[in-house]
Amino acid sequence: MVLTIVSFLLLLGTLMFFHELGHYLAARRNGIEVEEFGVFGFPPRLIKLFTYDGTLFSINAIPLGAFVRMKGEDAADMSPGSFNAASAGARAFTLVAGPAMNFLIAIIFSVMSVLSGFPASVAHPLLEDVPATSAAATVGLQTGDILLSQGGEPLLVAAVTGELLGATGSSILADGTPARGEGLLVLRDGERLALAETGQSAAALLADVTYTPVLSTQITSVVEDSPAAQSQLAPGDLVFSVNGTPVTPGNSLGRQVGALAGSEVVLALVRGDVWLEIPVFARQDPPAGQGSMGIGIDGVSRMVSLPFGQAVVEGVRNIVGYVGMVVSLPVMLIAGQLAPSDAGFSGPVGIAQMVGGAVSATVDTGFWYPIWQLAAIISAGLAVANLFPIPALDGGRLLFIAFEKLRGRRLDPEKEGIIHLVGFALLLGLMVVITVSDIRSGPQSIDWLRILGQ
Repeated sequence: MVLTIVSFLLLLGTLMFFHELGHYLAARRNGIEVEEFGVFGFPPRLIKLFTYDGTLFSINAIPLGAFVRMKGEDAADMSPGSFNAASAGARAFTLVAGPAMNFLIAIIFSVMSVLSGFPASVAHPLLEDVPATSAAATVGLQTGDILLSQGGEPLLVAAVTGELLGATGSSILADGTPARGEGLLVLRDGERLALAETGQSAAALLADVTYTPVLSTQITSVVEDSPAAQSQLAPGDLVFSVNGTPVTPGNSLGRQVGALAGSEVVLALVRGDVWLEIPVFARQDPPAGQGSMGIGIDGVSRMVSLPFGQAVVEGVRNIVGYVGMVVSLPVMLIAGQLAPSDAGFSGPVGIAQMVGGAVSATVDTGFWYPIWQLAAIISAGLAVANLFPIPALDGGRLLFIAFEKLRGRRLDPEKEGIIHLVGFALLLGLMVVITVSDIRSGPQSIDWLRILGQ
């Protein structure tokens, strides 16, 4: 409980500090006076840290974030240097700067989560064409070989894209660094074959060859009294092919077996260090939820790493995808495509529980991915939420500025302040409702151990 509370307050304080730092820097850039920057917590004030260029920096008693108090921000003060006296562009820039800073921090945390090692669907490369002049051919690799490991570490590619990956903590790197140790281990015609140390990097071996990702589908469960159980399939089996056709992302196990329903199929699979070929009957009309053979399957996930440049691209892609999902939620709710109970809204209690779970997972596994990834998600969520056109939020204030530009004159700042005050009260009420729901629904957590493949 203590770990959950402390980690939540530290994370929230960090994210809110950067949010308010964005407001502070933009305000100063636009000549708006900042009277106080509460770098941690809300009043009452505990400590006056220092005063810089007219701004008091402080630490405060209520440890739920940070704040910036600009001159005349919530009143009818139109004197020089006040927020209300600034131009519409200056006010808009200052408001946007907070969420923009959260977006930036979200991207940084997301990139850190990738650099520290992230769970990815992985496979092994099946060599389909090995030119005689290629580096692969010079070390004895042949068409049809499946590369299992190099230097004692798994040789992995992304299951969908085929991009070379490095296992976290491995000596095999996607940046071309040679692996040392046990040489190459390949699967050739169902037999494991060890090749001598080559001195070649995995990237060099795959540079001039054509390959496809295989061994990316794993049996996770077997239904009792099903054809799979009768054929003695087992959880953990890695499926290579169906009737000799490799299982790949573009030609999945379900698709192949579905096309052969009503007949017996032969599965080639890897079980531990053993290559097996097992005949299994594929039912045409199986019981609900069992599938043709009576197995549960999933992709093979492993903690992998990427070089810095690729990690930046992957981190940005993750955040853009998450933001797109969050932005689509209100639309789906309004359209009736999503029930409020399925939207996954969480208040401080629910978020605190998730943060505590991420910290515990990092402590238990040594992987920093849960903390970095959750921090990125929460920061991006804060950015999007603050831009919603709701009074009291940055987005609500931006909406008033937009109306001001459309009508050619601004609403009385005092009246606008009252509207934002009412909006703030309604937001507090909504927060109470969500918090009560969080408490009633019990502990909220993410199964990080499953995600991390532990």
